[in-house]
Amino acid sequence: MDSEKRQKESRVKLLITGNEAIAESAIQAGCRFYAGYPITPQNELTAYMAHHMQDRGGVFIQAEAETAAINMVYGASAAGARAMTSSSSPGISLKQEGISYLAGAELPSVIVNIMRGGPGLGNIAPAQSDYFQATRSGGHGDYHCLVLAPSTVQECYDLTALAFELSDKYRVPAIILGDGMLGQMMEPIVVTKFRAPSLKQSNKPWALTGCKDRKANVVKSFYLKEGDLEKFNLKLQSKYQKIQREEERWEELFLNDVKIVLVAYGSMARIAKGAVKALREKGKKVGLIRPISLWPFPKKAFAKIRKQYLVIEMSYGQMLEDVQLAVNGQAGIEFLGRSGGGVPSEAEIIAKVNKIYHG
Repeated sequence: MDSEKRQKESRVKLLITGNEAIAESAIQAGCRFYAGYPITPQNELTAYMAHHMQDRGGVFIQAEAETAAINMVYGASAAGARAMTSSSSPGISLKQEGISYLAGAELPSVIVNIMRGGPGLGNIAPAQSDYFQATRSGGHGDYHCLVLAPSTVQECYDLTALAFELSDKYRVPAIILGDGMLGQMMEPIVVTKFRAPSLKQSNKPWALTGCKDRKANVVKSFYLKEGDLEKFNLKLQSKYQKIQREEERWEELFLNDVKIVLVAYGSMARIAKGAVKALREKGKKVGLIRPISLWPFPKKAFAKIRKQYLVIEMSYGQMLEDVQLAVNGQAGIEFLGRSGGGVPSEAEIIAKVNKIYHG
């Protein structure tokens, strides 16, 4: 009974926004350094960190620019801290060189992108048009970031903690890819009461923590001697192949008798689920695959489903390319997308399915 009581006491419910859920999860996951710069629609995350980090053993810095913030994360991570930054679309673009440096130095870190409409300065409405930037690695060089896409506020909380774990495990940057709708919405979630982990508990023998009693560590992404950089890139590729084998994540819905499979992620998947349920009530055999890991993309989810697919995005066909690669010509693929703040509605999805559905 005592253990049950302690377990109940360690879990509390909160009504919270997606942005705040990410921030709270990061702190509870051991994030002790945050550097960021304000931009809508992720400012609640930055504000939450500003309010809570110091009282809970961490460091908050509002940097002078996005480029400064990502390089501060580089330094904190090199020193062994769990470090995070966040921004929205154009701000993430400014961070790309620093993200490449993090990948090149094998430094774990979490980068949050609460996407807005683009290109350029765009607007502050939700979009999913940074998919290529996240999954194709927007900076220079042959590297990958882990990319996780929550679709609920609870998942904002859960996947942020997972991002820190996987980032440390593989020594790669991890991206939480949300959007303005998910960042701003409020939902009740279950959280674990805060327990501040000690940096001494972390297992990072590579970190720059002083070398009085050990051999000096070196953190770098610069390999000038001929052949050294290629060897390092081959090491990275081996790591990425392992991530692809072991870290694909997705959700399935109604695939046993399916004739048309909807594919959507993040906020768009919420709307797609509503359409699936409405269509099934009308007797249409429709299901859903929701990618949770965008890199690695969950190709295994498509391996045995040779049915008609409908890809739905708040962009003009970015995830569509990964679905096409996963299906490999073995099934038909239709597309429905809007961007620049346009969001495909449940009614639009139902109309599209009715148009292509053959009983």
